[in-house]
Amino acid sequence: MESAHETWQKALGELQTQVSRVNYNTWLRNSHGVSCDNGVFIVGTRSAFVAEWLTKRLRSLVKKTLTHVVGYDTEVEFVVRDKLPPQRRPQLQSALADGGVSTRARVEAPDSRFTFDNFVVGSCNRLACATALEIAENSPSSFNPLYLYSGTGQGKTHLLQAIGHAARLSGRQVLYITAERFTDEFVLAVRQKRVEEFSSKFRALSLLLFDDIQFLANKRQTLQCFYHIFDELHQKDCQIAVAGDRHPRDMHMLGDKLRSRLESGMVACIQPPECETRLCFLEARAAEADSCIPADALWILAQEVRGNMRQLEGALVYLAAQARLTGDDINAQSVNNLLTTISSTGDTGAIVHEVADSFDVPMEELLGKKRDRKTALARHVAMYLLRTETSCSLSEIGRQLGNRDHATVLHGHNRISVELKQNPKLSKKVARIRERLAQDKGL
Repeated sequence: MESAHETWQKALGELQTQVSRVNYNTWLRNSHGVSCDNGVFIVGTRSAFVAEWLTKRLRSLVKKTLTHVVGYDTEVEFVVRDKLPPQRRPQLQSALADGGVSTRARVEAPDSRFTFDNFVVGSCNRLACATALEIAENSPSSFNPLYLYSGTGQGKTHLLQAIGHAARLSGRQVLYITAERFTDEFVLAVRQKRVEEFSSKFRALSLLLFDDIQFLANKRQTLQCFYHIFDELHQKDCQIAVAGDRHPRDMHMLGDKLRSRLESGMVACIQPPECETRLCFLEARAAEADSCIPADALWILAQEVRGNMRQLEGALVYLAAQARLTGDDINAQSVNNLLTTISSTGDTGAIVHEVADSFDVPMEELLGKKRDRKTALARHVAMYLLRTETSCSLSEIGRQLGNRDHATVLHGHNRISVELKQNPKLSKKVARIRERLAQDKGL
């Protein structure tokens, strides 16, 4: 007789053709056959949340598939049991943070956290994802250039990075760069009289991924440089993918030539996610972080947090961090408490998440007791923004940031108020955080 492992591998082979790639990779890929006794097949998973999700969503399909594989009627149960010692899981960070990753032009590797496997596909983004897959697999594709646009936090950056990650695995020369980084490096090149050297960095590329093109608006020299690079690469059949916050026809500050070039290929819009996609996104992120969050709590979040994926993820990360620090379980009541706080004082969760993401500090450390320089600065910035952007009292801010007293919050607020006047780099970073928070509220 076959072992449970061998039987399950055959079942997985069939299941892989019956469910979406995202669902397979999220819920089934790391599962394994444990045993098969008395007509009951036991499947091991890595967390109670995954076991619960599979039981509720895929049990009937898995049962049907196993019955076909073994040749007789069988039941299926999902249990928590790791086949291998637990691997270090990534921190639950923003995977849809448009413009949040400042990749220097000399760094050709896109962020490997952002892949097609962990991109949640729904009716809101299906066309954008399909065209992104096409250009990742074919060079050049029939969609050249590809232009993706949406409001902030809907997944443009994730798709660009996913394209780059997949293309790089196939040996292509790939560069992901934001408009902000492109501008900074171009200005430096002009000052050093090395513009030709700067432009030459792009000539060997087979794939250029350019993010947040709207930030080139009104930068005449930078726009001219980018247009020449774009035109040269396009003539060489280099695949180009660009992301922005509006349709090219609405970006008059980019100039007619560049807008015409962007509209000449495939233009795909990513719409705000509907409730079903929001729920799938939350389920996938919770499973990725191994967070045991009841289905009813996720459903409440999916229904009530409607702005964009970044706001949705900010609420989830904040809840998970608070639960780990306090030891309390996440349930429908804790979700309702968070939503009450958000509606009465502003989106505190989004602010704290945005600060943590911007400073690259894990949420648990931001809310915890760690006091190194980087973490302390991020925590003080969070205090400052919660004080200036919401109606929270000092005591309320302290509770939101790990139960700190009002004097600590006041000290943090005052420190950042002074430093913003003396530190242009910090001032720019805080302004960028505010800008992204304002974009979130505008959706």
